[in-house]
Amino acid sequence: MFINSVVDYGSTGKIVRNLANSLKAEGHQVLIVYGRNTTVNQEDTFDISDRFGSFYHLVMTRLFDRHGLHSKRATKKLIAKIDYFKPDVIHLHNLHGYYLNYPLLMNYLKKQTAIKVVWTLHDMWAISGSVAHYSYYGCKEYKDGCVIANKPRLYPKSFFLLRQRKNFHLKKAVFTGFTNLKIVTVSNWQKKEVEKTFLRKYDITQIYNGLDFKNLEQFLNVEKKENMILGTNTYWNEEKGLEDFIELSKVLPKQYKIVLAGLSDKQIKTLPKNIEGLKLIENHRELMTLYAQSSLFLNLSVSETMGMTTVEALACGSPTIVYDKTAVPEIINEKVGQVVKAKDINGLLLAIKNVTKRNISPLVCHNFAKDNYNLSNMLKAYKKLYKN
Repeated sequence: MFINSVVDYGSTGKIVRNLANSLKAEGHQVLIVYGRNTTVNQEDTFDISDRFGSFYHLVMTRLFDRHGLHSKRATKKLIAKIDYFKPDVIHLHNLHGYYLNYPLLMNYLKKQTAIKVVWTLHDMWAISGSVAHYSYYGCKEYKDGCVIANKPRLYPKSFFLLRQRKNFHLKKAVFTGFTNLKIVTVSNWQKKEVEKTFLRKYDITQIYNGLDFKNLEQFLNVEKKENMILGTNTYWNEEKGLEDFIELSKVLPKQYKIVLAGLSDKQIKTLPKNIEGLKLIENHRELMTLYAQSSLFLNLSVSETMGMTTVEALACGSPTIVYDKTAVPEIINEKVGQVVKAKDINGLLLAIKNVTKRNISPLVCHNFAKDNYNLSNMLKAYKKLYKN
């Protein structure tokens, strides 16, 4: 059984789907439980969504910082399904997302010692008193995790009260005491961070997220747009580097053109004239073509547990430049790009000129990504973990 906020949607929803399909192909019985959005395939999924419960959960988060402490009706529905389905392994993904009561679920799972539990941490929410990512702004109080974040009003944000310390100590109590739990992190950087926290008592395995390389070779034949610099995100904010792209545009030679995809209408209106802004590109082929057209991809995020946009860009043949923060530097090497000190705009400019001069082959970028971040590698690693 897989449990995640979504399925067939977003990065975690696609990971769950790929794992489920691979297991079904080997004859396993699989059920995906989700609590938000819809699904492509109803036959192997179970929807626990509760519209009113999710809305109430959202309100209680926004007002009183009580994320993950509501949606009891949906969670009881999930527990009843576990009792009926009797899985050998439960693979947890995102427990946050306004759909689940984590103390109710985790305290139940602790008692089900015959069921083995794998939990992939796609962010840092489990070891934080409030936010899903705290690395950029840091922590005011850190002890076995980020008890109090310097900037607590980020996702899942509260506009009114804050109860970071209470939340942290509740998570520590709820997420410890398992005899049947293994933790997975999606990068080495994240693994080292988690090993500093109260989760260090568990076995922690690192498995990179994988990209499906089927038919991606065709994008190596797409004609490059000379001196086109690309940045993509599903959403943009300070942590993702939007302000840095704007600062870069002020010093970038005129022959270069910056294209940013995934922006809101409001953000597009505020861009300087030498940056082309695009909305979120949902179509896979259209997005891969955009990656392939770029002569250079920049990931200026300072808060990533892995950074799949970098992998996608490399897979489509684009050399990359990344900042030296969190997990992104470990995703590339000197053959396919360059790492730059975060927020160093002059260093970024020099790196752009340097990587452009090197004229790195699209095939080199593609093969590097395929060797290291192939979907088949991820599937093998998880199946080995399940069997162990």
